Formats: sequence, C-alpha cells, structure tokens
Amino acid sequence: MNAPEQKLSAPGAKTFDRAAESLGNIVLLEHVNLKQDDQRIAALFYVGGLGLTRDPYLHVIDVNMWFNCGRQQFHMPTGKPQRLRGTVGMVQPDLDALVKRLESVTAKLEGTEFAFARRDGRVEATCPWGNKFRIHGPEPRFGRMKLGIPYVELNVPPGTAAGIVRFYERIMRAPARIERGAGGEAAHVRVGPMQEVVYREADGPLADYDGHHIAIYIADFAGPHAELVRRGLVFEESDQWQYRFKELVDPDSGKPLFTLEHEVRSLTHPLHGRPLVNRNPAQTQPAYTAGQDAFY
Repeated sequence: MNAPEQKLSAPGAKTFDRAAESLGNIVLLEHVNLKQDDQRIAALFYVGGLGLTRDPYLHVIDVNMWFNCGRQQFHMPTGKPQRLRGTVGMVQPDLDALVKRLESVTAKLEGTEFAFARRDGRVEATCPWGNKFRIHGPEPRFGRMKLGIPYVELNVPPGTAAGIVRFYERIMRAPARIERGAGGEAAHVRVGPMQEVVYREADGPLADYDGHHIAIYIADFAGPHAELVRRGLVFEESDQWQYRFKELVDPDSGKPLFTLEHEVRSLTHPLHGRPLVNRNPAQTQPAYTAGQDAFY
C-alpha cells in the first residue's frame, strides 16, 4: 500500500524566502588586521574614540592589540603602520555618544591623521594612520547588529569586479553579485550574517599593498584549499585549522585581479565561537550605574 502523499505546507500556511537565510561557505568575517606603531595612540582612537574594548585575555602586552567590536575584532600588531585601501563599515548603537567620544580625544590626537565628520546620517572617521571608517547606526539592512563590522569596502582596478565575483563563487563557494552604480561596478561578496566584502571599481592609481588582511571562517575548509593549492595561491599553511592566500584571480584566465591577504579558518579552529567581551562605553567613574558595565 502506498504511503499517503505528504504536503509541504497546509493551505494558507506562511511561506518564507529560505534562500535569503543561506550564507554560503563563508560564515563569518572575524577580524580586520592593521599594524600600528603606537599603542597609546591606538587606544585613544579605538577605545577612547570609537568606544571599543581591548581584549582582556589575549595580546595584552606590547606586541599586539586586539579590539573587540561585537562579534568581530580589529587586530593591531605593533609594527610599520598599514593602511586599508578602502573603508571599514561599522555599526554603533548611539552616534550622538560616538561623536562626543571622538570630540573628547581630538586634542590628544592632534598631529596625526585623525579626523571625523557627521554627514548623511552616519559618522565618517579617519584613524591616526589614515584608515577610513564609515560608522552607521543600527539599520534593517544590518539585521540585529547593534555593534560590529558589517562590511569592508575596497577600491579595485576598473574591469575586475566580474572576475572577483567568479573567484569567490567558484573557488571560495560564497554567494557574490555585481551591483552597478553611478561610480561603476562593485562586487559584493557575502561573508557572514549581514556581512559583505565589497570590491568597488575605482579610477586612478591604487596605493601599493602593504600586507593588511582580513580573517574569515568557512564551512567547507578543504574544498577551497584544494582549488587554491592547485592554482598555486596558498602561501602559508599556518596549522591544522588555518591557511592563507592573498591573490584574487579570474578562474577563467588565471589573471591576477587584486591582492588582499585572507586568513582562512575552519569551524573547528580553537578560536571559533570564542565569546568576546564588549563593554558599555557610557559607563564612567563619575556617573557609574551598577549592573551596566557590559554592552547589551
């Protein structure tokens, strides 16, 4: 006797766009790595100005600094300063409070490249070494994110966006798309819940690459590795849970398109899912409120 036919949903039941919740192979953009040469200056900007939290457990001496930003981090080893060839997008819960904090460190950062301005409903800030930040308040396009890094946007040569989309789709197995705007084409790559790396075509010469990098976690760790190795693109076999590549190439022609080091981690990496301490930057000693130390 045949089993009765099973219907997927009852008449009148709600329907959902299930594809909208599919991340693809890259499940988290975890950190942006930028070297700095003065920990005091870095703390003034990232802690005093941006209101972030220095990781209390790892890299707490002079060789490195980790700043927590929601589920993401900035890693800042001590060395020759690096400059991202683009902009880091950030979400903060209170832009008014952010502006006040940035004002409070302005005099102490005089003589550096630090600057900030509020325009078009967001805050644009430049770190003491010239890195650009575009800071938004919470918005529907960022989902439930109240503090974090929703995107990194990079300037790339004209004519490279389509090849970059092919690279991520075929080699990294991540959803990617082309968006066309007044300034040209941009490759949007999904790298986590409400997270993207955006490669925006730009006219004019690009600065030389200085070694800054991003870190990502991926579900299929071995598949992209095999394809990258076949193409000679893996330059560091870090350990059992991590490898690195930095050249983005067109899968069709092998032509180099852009250089950005990727620290690729497996979901079995010891640091995956590590809880990050985020403080409430509104807490001060003169106006202390019991039970409000942590960011919620």
